Amino acid sequence: MDIRKTVKNGDVTIALSGKLDTSVSRKTAADIDSLLAGCKAITSLTCDMEGVDYISSSGLRVLLGLAQKHKNFRIAEAQPGVYKVLEMTGFTKIMHVEQALRRLSIDGCAEIGRGGVGTVYRIDDDTIIKVFREGTPLDEVRREIAMAKESFVLGMPTAISFDVVRVGSCYGLVYELLRADTLGVCINRQPERIEEFAILFSRLFQQMHAIEVPTDCNIPNVLEREEWAVRHISRYFDTESIDILLRIVSRIPQGNRLLHGDLQTKNAMMDADGQLMLIDMGEVGYGHPVIDLAHAYSAMVKFGGDGYEEIFGISREVGTDMFNRTLNHYFKGLDAADLAHRIEQIDAVSCVRNFSWLSLSDSFPEVRIRQSQEFFHERVARRKDYLFAVSDTLADWTL
Repeated sequence: MDIRKTVKNGDVTIALSGKLDTSVSRKTAADIDSLLAGCKAITSLTCDMEGVDYISSSGLRVLLGLAQKHKNFRIAEAQPGVYKVLEMTGFTKIMHVEQALRRLSIDGCAEIGRGGVGTVYRIDDDTIIKVFREGTPLDEVRREIAMAKESFVLGMPTAISFDVVRVGSCYGLVYELLRADTLGVCINRQPERIEEFAILFSRLFQQMHAIEVPTDCNIPNVLEREEWAVRHISRYFDTESIDILLRIVSRIPQGNRLLHGDLQTKNAMMDADGQLMLIDMGEVGYGHPVIDLAHAYSAMVKFGGDGYEEIFGISREVGTDMFNRTLNHYFKGLDAADLAHRIEQIDAVSCVRNFSWLSLSDSFPEVRIRQSQEFFHERVARRKDYLFAVSDTLADWTL
């Protein structure tokens, strides 16, 4: 039996490879105890069994002993045959057991969208896959599935994935029966229809923001997450900068409306019937619509640095025009002065998202972090009095 240990901030993983049968069980248990003796404080212990293709009753006792010694113990990557044994013997009821995921290759697949936490590829006419950044925890992937289901039940046209897979060392979500293109692709294909697309996009926002999220569902509070995100990026910005962003967040009113959290042209898919549906549901929550609009405005209008077309699938000029048209239709009926005021409010709140997006991952390239730090003075620090004055008016945006 081959045993490898990895440690990350108190989270210990023991990877086993071979047959965990009677002939090796006693020595395996002793070897594991010896390896763990060198760990000062174990917060959680994971037994990675991807390399184990057989387990006997004595092998089960090894796992049971580990579960009894360590409160936060789980088994990961259990192969189908091993998982079946664990299920039949009741282990799946007394400890956390994860079955190994099927592996899928994206070699030769066309990239159709790129974002902060992952990249979307088309596998075939009916199937797309979102591949998460390396290091993304499985719980985050599963949360996206859960939020998609919650949104679907509440009435939003949402693509739902039922299949989590492995793509190399990353996790992926497969969306099947999705014969559709991103809104960005549609705009590029038929630029003369941009006004029509903007109307449909605005209606998607309006449909979502008309939904009142019940208090008994599992959808989280976006305003709380916004504050957490700002505090999380304190590793990149000084205290004064963080305080500026937190003051803007503190002025955002509470709300109970359904929010996507990252609704851009790459996260809206148009099917063959011309209907839009949502993907990329990892940031779904409830709150005030200004947060949703500000997140989209931050991306499509105020995106900083290079790579705009690579991420959104359209040019910066077209993306800015598209979202400005979307806002005009979203607020249709407001006079020019009131519309300008709403856009000022959205712009002020978008300054938070311009930087809090760094909380989406702890593995962004250093160059992106430095770029964001350079943008801060221009977009926030030198405008802070104006931003404070505008954010103070958010209370007048009633639902």
